[in-house]
Amino acid sequence: MMFVRYVLFAIVATLVNLGTQEVTIRIAPVAPLASSIVMGTAAGFFLKYMLDKKWVFDDDYGGRQQELQKIALYGAFSVLTTLVFWGFEVAFWMIWQTDLAKYTGAVLGLAIGYAAKFILDRTFVFRERQA
Repeated sequence: MMFVRYVLFAIVATLVNLGTQEVTIRIAPVAPLASSIVMGTAAGFFLKYMLDKKWVFDDDYGGRQQELQKIALYGAFSVLTTLVFWGFEVAFWMIWQTDLAKYTGAVLGLAIGYAAKFILDRTFVFRERQA
């Protein structure tokens, strides 16, 4: 059930990311594309972190320092798994050069990336509580 919630929250965070980008691109006076990417990424990242922390891993607040360490590690794993996703998407495009291949690579890369990130987050970020 943990992984199902993890995936559902990934979908929610993605929608928040894209929605935030759309709003930002419409109102940003300077560099709307860059601003929208930064704002969308930040909104999606922090929402996903909070949802995962509370509803997936049932993680308690351990103080400011510990929380900052968790956020940094969570972010590093996010970057790493995003590179996996992009790698599959680009590789499939380079090999077959079709939209179907590109999106197939994206879906495969996302699946692998999210599965790996779930394991990394469970093991290193939100360590399971000791009984």
